[in-house]
Amino acid sequence: MKRILMASVAVFAAASGAMAGGIDRSGQGLGALFEKGRYLELSFGLASPSVSGTDVLSGPTGDVAGTYSQLGFSYKYDINGQLSMALNIDQPFGADILYGTTSPMLGGTLAKADAYAVTGVLRYKLNEAFSVHGGLRMQHAKGDIRLQGLAYGPVSGYNVNLAGDWAPGYLVGVAFEKPEIALRVALTYNSAIKHNFDTIERVGPVQVAPGSETDVELPQSVNLDFQTGVAKDTLVFGQIRWADWSAFQINPVWFTGVTGGGLVELEDTVTYTLGVARRFNENWAGSFSLNYEGKGTDDLVSPLAPTNGRIGATIGAVYTMDNMKITAGINYTKIGDARPETGTPDTARASMTGNHAVGVGIKVGWSF
Repeated sequence: MKRILMASVAVFAAASGAMAGGIDRSGQGLGALFEKGRYLELSFGLASPSVSGTDVLSGPTGDVAGTYSQLGFSYKYDINGQLSMALNIDQPFGADILYGTTSPMLGGTLAKADAYAVTGVLRYKLNEAFSVHGGLRMQHAKGDIRLQGLAYGPVSGYNVNLAGDWAPGYLVGVAFEKPEIALRVALTYNSAIKHNFDTIERVGPVQVAPGSETDVELPQSVNLDFQTGVAKDTLVFGQIRWADWSAFQINPVWFTGVTGGGLVELEDTVTYTLGVARRFNENWAGSFSLNYEGKGTDDLVSPLAPTNGRIGATIGAVYTMDNMKITAGINYTKIGDARPETGTPDTARASMTGNHAVGVGIKVGWSF
């Protein structure tokens, strides 16, 4: 009876995390690890952000944020009564930014990044209430950045390609459960992952600093997930996620040497989710949640990540039949206003206001 209710706490990255802080996308969740018995899960999400504004010369930026999709896979298996394992594949980080040529200040500026991770996790039950979990993560990432427009002065036309790179990381955590009231609190630390990218820098068609490499650290993070029954057939759930985006820097050799600064500077983010789930009958359950990410200390932001905070709402539904459950969700997020600046000097080059994002997701899980 509890399985359908607990399934309704599922919140998809693409449905609830569109345009999250930094280039966060999946939230690095471990929900499958706590499923009963052997479990297989497939998920798909689609996010459509709308981020636009006007530069200081009154040129429209166009819609700079592209639509993106998210795929996920999880498999969980009980080795014995105390030890279980899970394999997760997700797309934890990404960016898709392009300024329209109608903006004299920033037109043509581009940032594209893709990352996917394969994570193996073991969970050991110390007793009926407490468990510990930990594992290893292999992550692949790559990216392209182009700076274009009057705001960049002499480095307008600069382009850098960061070739695909694999790098390892780890996670550790602890959980407390009280199944009779559907209570679970899980704390997970995800380590930073440091990539060493083969780098090609160009100014226009001319390659500079051939043979160089760029070290980029994708951030450490902490997830606190919780859920508890509060009444018959009713569950409250949520998450607090901190990500160390202030440690994320891209400093290619030639660009740093010429300008004295890096390409991207971000602030740490804390994201909050709080929701309620309700079982309607043996087959159907629904959920509603709010998500919030506070604004940074300054609304001056990188043109490559031109948002500042967000608040949104997600509606979800779960249908369970025999050993299969299907979860679907839709999210609307109001994106905080921001003013892109290029550090030359430290002053706004555009204003991004009145923006939002819509996300949808679907997840299918099988217990066997």
